[in-house]
Amino acid sequence: MKGEPSCPRCGGAVQPPGLWSSGWACSLHGAVLPQQPVVQPTVEVVADVVRRSRVPVWLPWPLPHAWVVTGVSWAGDDRTGARAVAVSASGPAPLGGMGELLLVAEEPGLGLGARYAGMPGPDPGSLPDGRPAAKVDAAGHPTALWCVSGDERCAAYVGEALGHWLYVLLWPESAGALLLEGLRLADARDLGHEIELLPVGALTPRLAAAPVTSAGPGPRG
Repeated sequence: MKGEPSCPRCGGAVQPPGLWSSGWACSLHGAVLPQQPVVQPTVEVVADVVRRSRVPVWLPWPLPHAWVVTGVSWAGDDRTGARAVAVSASGPAPLGGMGELLLVAEEPGLGLGARYAGMPGPDPGSLPDGRPAAKVDAAGHPTALWCVSGDERCAAYVGEALGHWLYVLLWPESAGALLLEGLRLADARDLGHEIELLPVGALTPRLAAAPVTSAGPGPRG
């Protein structure tokens, strides 16, 4: 059964545009761009989001050995296009067991990444000037990441890449060791026909079950 659009900041129900409003609205957060229903990932589903997206669609590329894409979610509608995109992947973690990675790119004020990170949102606030906690290569650009408070069960980082917020979340927390291996991210909008080779797996429950946040601090230097 197809789900309904929801609030990207809290996952709650949203009211569609109507006679008295030209946009979507959440009873708690007011005007929002809706998060579209999460469905089983396929190459076609990912390609559709890539076509809609106004923000980077980050993928670890090439994917680490034996990793697969386990979901994609976006916020926006047919009029606005995708203004926030989350892509999840999973596979063997560097320190043993299975790991899961969630990458979120979004415009300021959307709140999707903050929600998945367990932060109050909608944005992480000013990033520290000090030494970053980690770095990734995002579309060929060295990108600094800072630790953020939130869900203590995961390693959560945030930075800026290509003019948008970039959230990098890993479960369990020990899977953060993946960043030490020189994680390289590609914008799927630049992959062309390579997207057809994308390995996909079963849908992760994390995309549809992100916590509703209430309070908490921002980035840690």
